[in-house]
Amino acid sequence: MGDEPAVLWTPPADVLAASRIGDYLRWLEQTRGLVFPGYDELWRWSVEDLDGFWDTIWEYFDVRGHRPDGGAVLSGRAMPGCRWFPGATLNYAEQALRTDAWADDAVAVVARSQTRGPTELTAGELRDQVARARAGLVRLGVGRGDRVAAYLPNIPETMVLLLAAASLGAVFSSCAPEFGTRSVVDRWQQVEPRALVAVDGYRYGAKEVDRTGEIAGIRAALPSLTHTVVVPYLDAEPDVPDALSWRELLAEPGELTFEPVPFDHPLYVLYSSGTTGLPKPIVHGHGGVTLEHLKMLALHTDVGAGDRFFWFSTTGWMMWNYLMSGLLVGATVVTYDGSPGYPDLGAMWRLADETGMTYFGTSAPFLLSCLRDGVEPRQVADVSRLRGVGSTGAPLPPEGFRWVYDHVAEPGGSPGLRLGSISGGTDVCTAFVGPVPLLPVWEGEISCRCLGARVEAYDPAGTPVVGEQGELVVTAPMPSMPVGFWNDADGSRYRDAYFSTFPGVWRHGDWVTITERGTCVITGRSDATLNRGGVRLGTAELYSVVEAIPEVVESLVVHLEDADRLVLFVVLRDGVSLDADLRGRIAAELRRSLSPRHVPDTIHQVAAVPKTLSGKKLEVPVKRILSGVPVDQAASRGALANPESLAEYERLER
Repeated sequence: MGDEPAVLWTPPADVLAASRIGDYLRWLEQTRGLVFPGYDELWRWSVEDLDGFWDTIWEYFDVRGHRPDGGAVLSGRAMPGCRWFPGATLNYAEQALRTDAWADDAVAVVARSQTRGPTELTAGELRDQVARARAGLVRLGVGRGDRVAAYLPNIPETMVLLLAAASLGAVFSSCAPEFGTRSVVDRWQQVEPRALVAVDGYRYGAKEVDRTGEIAGIRAALPSLTHTVVVPYLDAEPDVPDALSWRELLAEPGELTFEPVPFDHPLYVLYSSGTTGLPKPIVHGHGGVTLEHLKMLALHTDVGAGDRFFWFSTTGWMMWNYLMSGLLVGATVVTYDGSPGYPDLGAMWRLADETGMTYFGTSAPFLLSCLRDGVEPRQVADVSRLRGVGSTGAPLPPEGFRWVYDHVAEPGGSPGLRLGSISGGTDVCTAFVGPVPLLPVWEGEISCRCLGARVEAYDPAGTPVVGEQGELVVTAPMPSMPVGFWNDADGSRYRDAYFSTFPGVWRHGDWVTITERGTCVITGRSDATLNRGGVRLGTAELYSVVEAIPEVVESLVVHLEDADRLVLFVVLRDGVSLDADLRGRIAAELRRSLSPRHVPDTIHQVAAVPKTLSGKKLEVPVKRILSGVPVDQAASRGALANPESLAEYERLER
């Protein structure tokens, strides 16, 4: 890794007394007789004694649930196939709404939106709305195991619906309303929801976006739906025939009770990006999410009672689910729906000031945009209450780290704001690597491998390497690894997704370097998944739209993370050239059918798309060529059906 990078933050002298992880370490010594001289020793214990570590997480956080006397923590170490806490029952919503953590008058949710005015909910109001929504779902016939679909933005109603569905043992699944009909249907046809809750539209920046047409298309394509509920958001009286209003759903009070469900009972279904076909429906369980998020938010992020916790996200990204779990640790959740750059990039920093945020989570591209545009957060807002800034969605380069400490943190650095760069994924709904209060923040590096996550870097032969780039793998089970994929009875799709490269070992699809200090550097995706603006985008669904345009024969897309540029290549029919009209129609169709994030920054006409002998498009080699890697290093010509096609991409790079 070369010379050791600069240290931008160091743990204060009272870190053990002042942090949640310090309290946990004292508890370990008092209750288990365990003492660890440093984080590395704590991490190694957490991944070697999985049963012991996760048992302490359940007990330290006093998880509400039932465990059989002497019940096992883990049925074995085999991946996939092992089961966590067999025989245990619990409910995510009960943990989130527990009365001993939340007084009725405590502010639980602070919501801001570009579509309507400010909203706040106390814990008492949140519990009441969840109970009413629960009663309303029961009236609609929704029960344990039924799927509830949310075509909703990041607003309190979505949180209420998640918790109400979870309390019943129903299964929640959300798509952001910016998703077009095809993107939504590709996801929800697989899980066959019984009830749909949707907004009629929204504002994004200065633009009003009506979604009643998309709702009609979604309903028509989902015969499993028996009821639709509309949240009036853009219009006070939206035109959605044969639908209940949100007010009607919550019309009757109900008892706030929680269905005890097995540890691995489905809580929600998230989706892969759809790179190689339909998006994979990834099932996450009540227990795995509860324990993992308690660990990450309290011990690594150091968020808890008294904090105001924010992460900019839509409901189509797993960071929304992560944000909702702020309730688990007693933090007030701050939600925002709208453009992060409207009317300018200072808007989110002003939001931090206005809402009293203590933790500001965002994406690396947002921070880099602020850097490029010369935004000065300390000049546009009072950000002095921020104890932490979180970054994910893409690797944050060293200059991004420096910008946070030069322009967001109060001058003087330690013991002030702590920057936490994290990397994980939808697949586990958490981070594998991230910050911890016990370790410094090194410029351009992620501080550690997270507790309970046995992360290694593998060379192509499956040998762990240190100090050099390798495949990010996880060599021991984690409780938030998926319960499975929906409608994957024999588990074959699940095994193929993560365990086909290194049998018995989770391969995630990222390049990682683990340094001698134990820090981590993520250098991008090792597969073809696009990761734009902190949201994973699939190539397969993009191709299906582009290649439906009559003039287009084939297409290929890559995302260049360093420049945050989405580049689309198209092969056109004979006699057709890529003029301004065709470029505009391609962009408009991607925006309409999928989302604004799918619109490329540049479009190039090429003679051919490079393919393997089996006909697969070669996104990753093209991406490497465009990043300056010599052609012979980027791809094996012998494995290509048309190796001569690479020369055109090499010319474009030059």
